[in-house]
Amino acid sequence: MRPEFSKAQRLHLSRRDFCEAFGLIAAGGALSFQQSAHAQADWPSRPIRLVVPYAPGGSADTLGRLVGKHVGETLKQPVVVENKAGAGGMIGSELVARAAPDGYTLVVSGIGSHVIAPVENHSFDPMKDFTHIALLAGPPVAMVVNSEQPIKDVKGFIQYVSSQPKGISWASPGTGTHAHLFGEAFRAATKLNMVHISYKGAGAAITDVVGNQVPAAFMTLSSANAHIDSGKLRLLAVTSEKRVPEYPNAPTFIELGYPSLTGITWFGISGPAGVPPAIVERINAEVRRALKTPDVRKKLQLESMVTSDLDAAAFTKYVAAEIERWTPMVRSIAKPKQ
Repeated sequence: MRPEFSKAQRLHLSRRDFCEAFGLIAAGGALSFQQSAHAQADWPSRPIRLVVPYAPGGSADTLGRLVGKHVGETLKQPVVVENKAGAGGMIGSELVARAAPDGYTLVVSGIGSHVIAPVENHSFDPMKDFTHIALLAGPPVAMVVNSEQPIKDVKGFIQYVSSQPKGISWASPGTGTHAHLFGEAFRAATKLNMVHISYKGAGAAITDVVGNQVPAAFMTLSSANAHIDSGKLRLLAVTSEKRVPEYPNAPTFIELGYPSLTGITWFGISGPAGVPPAIVERINAEVRRALKTPDVRKKLQLESMVTSDLDAAAFTKYVAAEIERWTPMVRSIAKPKQ
């Protein structure tokens, strides 16, 4: 037989039940918070996976392994590099976007995978789906011509192209690459008659420019430096903010009056959205420390790469600014010609 309770007793019981339930929820929340805080305090307690969304041997792979080695030594946990190439860096990046935001799965992000490719491929949102942690480095884009061409500098290039009734052709590593975007920006700024020839990678483009089948090219300095050093290519200008120490005679586009032609083909470290701030700060600090070590600085110099010392917040703003800057041009290039 069910006991009878007065209205006051029922009200008292419902309040008591609510308080007990609230207490259990609060206790569970406190326990969850304590466990999360403990996990962050212990981080890292196991190896860190660093996904490189490109094939082995490129700039992203080189930087990831170089910096990852130093960071792993400092954190006393190995940074295991895993190459997941495909779709302009989108496949490996998407894999990381879906990972747990615990600081154990990271990606070598970059302008190709997190600025250019997402304009047409909407597998992820490069800002909403990622925590951007640290800038690594990257080479500037170089404007080069075959050394047999009667062109000594950018002014001479403009005069030469202007004198050609059919203009001039120029090469890039591929449509939509960062080098292509800079070449298009230069063409727009100078209003020259320049016909773009797209290649499947820097190697094929360089081969034809060295062979004088195409007179000029825009490509990363690290791709062209061996042929510049051999005298087969002439370096006219670079897109870095300052002159590259290895090529002190090559002016920047800023010096030449084209301040918009400034930037590097950068790479960074990013993780899934929601990586705890304490872990973000730790990774950022270790990456910045690694970039200042003598052997890393020497390697960056050999690869003609430059970097900036940015905290995580500044790097996040940098990525957002790059997206805003290049998205309109990527869309205009991708838009079918009428």
